[in-house]
Amino acid sequence: MIITRRKHSLEVIERIKSSNTSLPIFCTGSHWNTEAILLAAKNIGNKYQIRNVPVAVAMTFNYKHMPQAKRITSTNDARLGFLSNIRHLQVLADDPGSPYYGVHVLPHLDHADPVRDKWALTEGTEFLASVMFDSQKYPPKKNLELTTEYVKNYGKKILIEGIMDELSVFQVREKHALDVADDYPERAYDYVKKTKVDFLVADLGTEQQSQSVGKSVYLKERALNIQKLLNDRKLVLHGTSCLSDEEIGTLADDGILRVNMWTRIAREAGLYAINQLRSREDKIKINDFNSIESYRYLMDSIEKAASIMEGIMELLGYRNLN
Repeated sequence: MIITRRKHSLEVIERIKSSNTSLPIFCTGSHWNTEAILLAAKNIGNKYQIRNVPVAVAMTFNYKHMPQAKRITSTNDARLGFLSNIRHLQVLADDPGSPYYGVHVLPHLDHADPVRDKWALTEGTEFLASVMFDSQKYPPKKNLELTTEYVKNYGKKILIEGIMDELSVFQVREKHALDVADDYPERAYDYVKKTKVDFLVADLGTEQQSQSVGKSVYLKERALNIQKLLNDRKLVLHGTSCLSDEEIGTLADDGILRVNMWTRIAREAGLYAINQLRSREDKIKINDFNSIESYRYLMDSIEKAASIMEGIMELLGYRNLN
């Protein structure tokens, strides 16, 4: 079942908080990846006998580092890709006859630029539970102004993530030095109170689209200090692909409410599907249809991606869901 309205979305968030877990925001840039997210949630629900397993299915729109909505169809049109994926979700999650009907799906718009992604941030909100209003490229004063205005206009309709500074992206710019003794927690508190965002995407030392696992310096103390000042869990973590399993397993206790992830899943699923394709080489050489046709490659991708996401849900404490 797809959840889009603020009231119902907040009910899911309260469930996440009371269960001491974190909500995974699994991104997608394809229909196969979208189904893999639903399959993972269904499987974890079956394993622990959990009803209405919640999961956020996210897309970027025209995000310059990874425009996922543009990748969903060969048209390279972000609006068409966005709508295509939403319709796909509706068929899979809202049909009472679907095996995924019991999954609570929260569609999320990720890294939405105030100008470049205006359609998605306005008309597109009809289909969304939450958005990340991404004004990180603007000077602090302008960022605050834009984010506050957006919350004022759309905050009664959907949940909104804000971001107060620029995050690291693999191979885009040098990873900036971070000082755990700085005034970041105080500035984060001030940003949340002034903008009235529901969640804050904080710079916790991680690297987006990372090619390595366990090599970034995760700023655990910074997260804990922000949580303490806010007296609530409002933090969103990006760049989760670079964390070790041990670090992911502590995120809920560190004050992280929402966990954004895609790169590691897409990369590992792709490698698995390629290796499975190679294992069928002999049959491919004799023109065996089921070994050649792309269906098998896509099913392998879904299987592996779902398995990885199930593991992430385990690490985030989904067995505790009430």
